[in-house]
Amino acid sequence: MQRTLILLKPDCVQRRLMGQIISRFEAKGLNFVAMKLLQITPELAKQHYAEHVEKGWYPTLEEFITGGPVLAGVLEGLEAVQVVRDMLGATSGLKAAPGTIRGDFSSSRQMNLVHGSDGEEAAAREIGLYFKPEELVANTPTITPWIRAADEA
Repeated sequence: MQRTLILLKPDCVQRRLMGQIISRFEAKGLNFVAMKLLQITPELAKQHYAEHVEKGWYPTLEEFITGGPVLAGVLEGLEAVQVVRDMLGATSGLKAAPGTIRGDFSSSRQMNLVHGSDGEEAAAREIGLYFKPEELVANTPTITPWIRAADEA
């Protein structure tokens, strides 16, 4: 099992798309093990996007991500990092394939609704930024045997 962080960004929250997007992850068989609504501070944004802080476009990114509440969540499942990234689609909603979250709901590169960790190491680091270990809930839904074979765990 892998865990990955998602952030339903301010544009997603303001557009009231949270329920539809959460439903897609659940329908795929991914399991939420943590979730909370929060306001990202400039300090947290700098930690999260540390590799981009020195780039000329960073101030616009920080203004966007701190501009409204976000819903942070941790998803768990088989190959969760790649599954989530595939579900999100290309970074730019203009280039994302129909059927992906961004392809269906976004028409912007920056206002692309959802952040998903880009690898296992990034997921571990990002989960640690948003959640304390005790905030992660171990849970195996009773429907799990109907979502994947026992030898796939």
